[in-house]
Amino acid sequence: MAFEGLSERLENSFKKLRAKGKLTEADVKEAMREVRLALLEADVNYKVAKDFTKSVTERAVGEDVMESLTPGQMVIKIVNEELTKLMGGTESRLAIANRPPTVIMMCGLQGSGKTTHSAKLALKLKNEGHRPMLVACDIYRPAAIKQLQVVGEQVGVPVFEMGTENPVKIAEEAIKYAKDHGHDYVFLDTAGRLHIDEELMQELQNVRAAVHPNEILLVIDAMTGQDAVNVAKSFNETLGIDGVILTKLDGDTRGGAALSVRAVTGKPIKFVGTGEKLGDLESFHPDRMASRILGMGDVLSFIERAEQSLDEKKAAELEKKLAKNKFDFNDLLDQFAQLERMGSIKDTIKMIPGIGNKIKDADIDENAFIRFKSIIYSMTKEERAHPDIINPSRKRRIAAGCGMGVEDVNKLMAQFKQMKKMMSQFAGGKGGPKMSKKMRRMMQQNPEMAQKMMGMKGNNPFGF
Repeated sequence: MAFEGLSERLENSFKKLRAKGKLTEADVKEAMREVRLALLEADVNYKVAKDFTKSVTERAVGEDVMESLTPGQMVIKIVNEELTKLMGGTESRLAIANRPPTVIMMCGLQGSGKTTHSAKLALKLKNEGHRPMLVACDIYRPAAIKQLQVVGEQVGVPVFEMGTENPVKIAEEAIKYAKDHGHDYVFLDTAGRLHIDEELMQELQNVRAAVHPNEILLVIDAMTGQDAVNVAKSFNETLGIDGVILTKLDGDTRGGAALSVRAVTGKPIKFVGTGEKLGDLESFHPDRMASRILGMGDVLSFIERAEQSLDEKKAAELEKKLAKNKFDFNDLLDQFAQLERMGSIKDTIKMIPGIGNKIKDADIDENAFIRFKSIIYSMTKEERAHPDIINPSRKRRIAAGCGMGVEDVNKLMAQFKQMKKMMSQFAGGKGGPKMSKKMRRMMQQNPEMAQKMMGMKGNNPFGF
C-alpha cells in the first residue's frame, strides 16, 4: 500500500519526540530533517518537501508548542494539519453543469488507466442515481473502442461511438445524443500517447474548444512517482486541467505523487483508484489521507466502505440470532461475503485507528478466507446450521472433502466458538445501535481486540 514506508519513517521520528517531556528547537529541527528525508524517499518533490518541513518547523518552535504539556503530540498535530493543507485541505467535488449534461473530459498518457477509470467514475455516479454515458474518442489505439464497450457493459453504462470518425465530431454528436436521451453526465475517453507530444495536445485542445467541458480530469499513475507530477504539470500548462485521478494507490508505490501534485500544479486530486475492481474508486479526502499517512487510521472511510458493502437487513437478522446465541456457519459465510465486498482486507484493516501503523502486509493472510470457506462448504447443510453436531468422524469427512487436515477443521471450530462468544458480547441482545456503539468504542479503546476480530495472521480469531 502507498505510504507504507513513509508512515513507518514518520512514526519512528515521532516516537523520539513523544519520549521527551520537553522539546527544544534543536529537537524539532532534527525531527524535521528526518521527516524531510522520509518525504524525499517517498518520491515527494524536493521543493515541496523543503517548503513543508519549513512550515512545520516555523509553527512547531512557537511558544505554545514548546511550553505545552505534550509538545510531541502538538508537533504531530501540526504535521497532520500541514499534510492536509499540502494535499488540498478539503475534498474537491466534480463540477455540475447548469444544464445537463455535465461533460467530463478524461485525458492522460497511454497505460495510465484512463479508460478503466472513466468506467469507474461512471459507475460511482450511476450508484448515486445519475445517468452517465461513456464516449469513445480514442480512435487510434487498437481495440480502444472495444475496451470501453467491455467496461461499459460491466458497469451497466451505455457507450457512444462512431468508429474512427474525427474525435471532435464524436464529442459533439455524443453531447447531442446525451441531451436527447436524458444522460446527465458524459465522459469523453480521449486518446492517450506513450509520451506527451504536440499532436496529442492539439487534438485535446480542439476537443476542449468544441465542447467546452465542465471538467478536464487527468488520470495519472501513482506508481510513476515524480514522472506523474511532471505529466500533470505539462498537461495543466498546455491544456488547463481541473483535477486529477490518481490510480494504483493500492500498489507498491511510495506515494510521492499524492503529496506533490497539488503543490506543483495547483490542481486538486479528486479521486483515487484503490484496486483493480471497477468499484475500487474513492473520493480523495486530504484530511483522511493525512491521518492514514500518520498511522491514525481513517475511520470515516472505513465506515463509508462498510455502509456501501454491508446488508442492513442481514445485519439486523444477525443481531437477533446473536442475541439468541444462534450464530452458525451460514452466518459466518455471509460475513465473509460482506467483508469481501469491502475490498482488500489489508487496506480495510489499515483504516482502523491504532492498527494501521502497527501491521505489515505480511501479517495479513488474504487467503485465509478461502481456506475458511473451503472447510465450511465441505459441511452438510445440517452441520452448517448446527455446528454442535460436528463430531470426530464428521470432522474427518469434512477435512477429506476440502483437502485439509483434521487439525485445520479443529482450529476453525475452536476459533468459530471464540468469535461467536465475542460477537454475542457486543450484540447485547438489544438491537443494532447498541452493538454499533460498542463496536466503535472497542475499536477506539482496544485496538488489539479489533485486530483479533479483523483476521490478523498469528493473532486472529481463526488462528491461521
